[in-house]
Amino acid sequence: MTEPARIVIVDDDRAIRWVLERSLAQPDLTVESFERADAALASLEESPPDVLVTDIRMPGLDGLELMARVRERHPDMPVIVMTAHSDLDSAVASYQGGAFEYLPKPFDVDEALALVRRAVAHARERQRPAETPEGLSAEIIGEAPAMQEVFRAIGRLSHSHITVLINGESGTGKERVAQALHQHSPRAGKPFIALNMAAIPKDLMESELFGHEKGAFTGAAAQRRGRFEQADGGTLFLDEIGDMPPDTQTRLLRVLADGEFYRVGGHVSVKADVRIIAATHQNLETLVSDGRFREDLFHRLNVIRVHLPTLAERREDIPRLTQHFLAEAAKELSTEAKVLTPEAEAHLARLPWPGNVRQLENTCRWLTVMASGREVLIDDLPPELRSTEGTEVAAGDWRSAFREWADRALAAGQTHLLEEAVPDFERILIETALKHTGGRKGEAAELLGWGRNTLTRKLKVLLPALADD
Repeated sequence: MTEPARIVIVDDDRAIRWVLERSLAQPDLTVESFERADAALASLEESPPDVLVTDIRMPGLDGLELMARVRERHPDMPVIVMTAHSDLDSAVASYQGGAFEYLPKPFDVDEALALVRRAVAHARERQRPAETPEGLSAEIIGEAPAMQEVFRAIGRLSHSHITVLINGESGTGKERVAQALHQHSPRAGKPFIALNMAAIPKDLMESELFGHEKGAFTGAAAQRRGRFEQADGGTLFLDEIGDMPPDTQTRLLRVLADGEFYRVGGHVSVKADVRIIAATHQNLETLVSDGRFREDLFHRLNVIRVHLPTLAERREDIPRLTQHFLAEAAKELSTEAKVLTPEAEAHLARLPWPGNVRQLENTCRWLTVMASGREVLIDDLPPELRSTEGTEVAAGDWRSAFREWADRALAAGQTHLLEEAVPDFERILIETALKHTGGRKGEAAELLGWGRNTLTRKLKVLLPALADD
């Protein structure tokens, strides 16, 4: 049985100490309180608690100085800072000093208890040996079957200069795949230039792509090389190609056919040896049939097509992607990398992720800045990600979840998996079929593809309470 967590409270206000002592008087917690920080310091250094809760403004040693001294000896101890002076300076000073969380007075006792329990969970989690993920690719991470298809395509195209069209929802990582195609091609030593068609004003698009001569238009104070020239010998990635206006589509088609173009306002043709990789989240065939995209350009671009799966279609990759993005965010922000608890990791893998990989990456940045401790619990997630209620499981996702369960069970040393899985599987199907038929067993058997006798026999074994209904 786990020993109760020890909580130390330091506050010169007797009423606050009294309220906290009683609200934290739980079977899994023991509480000790001090009126002065200097009196508490010796006890804290000699016998460190699981969590320290301290006021900021006190006579003598204040709470921030107490926290600084304690953290010199016990850097992993969560410290919750309280203050009646809930101003910006106090909050900033608390977090800069390494506070686990900031609790302004007056506070709700249930909120204080929940916060202390969360701090205890972090403290206990820190005591587990943390595994540092090794060998995470800085390029593309993916063990899911759908991503393996993408890797195969990159491999097959590794010796090619051929045009590629990447399809995928926003946030699925189309530019990363384009970079990988470039890095594993004969053009790897030459430039990779990316241009998002949706982000450029239409009247500047041709200048961006093909450059312009001095004086070509108002503001053109000097000659400018366009992206085609910048990418000479390398790869030009045109993202959101479906947003390219018709006039620019015509010019692009000529460049792809002739390998040369004119700068805006220019009269001398410019040659450029460029491989085109285009990408879109739109259905180009629909745009062609609607007359919004040139059919001849579509066929020029649609030589080899690579489809990127949504994040929901590759859930088994979410844990490694999260580790990678947390490590990247920590490096970017010069801080310690956060680590997900197994529960938080499993929770993230169940979410729908409408924003795909980009949403997961941004979530990892948010956690790196906002999560209180090093270990990330479900309660540390952004509010909109804490619940899976109301999310729909996409068709086929149950197979990914089932595969994950089997993987975890075998990794944990379980055996005889079929003895556990098959009865549960059949029980769920029977209950669901009976629900759809209003309890009529003959119709339920037909829905399941069984005979009536088979269903009766299964009910006696799996759901005896329903067998004789």
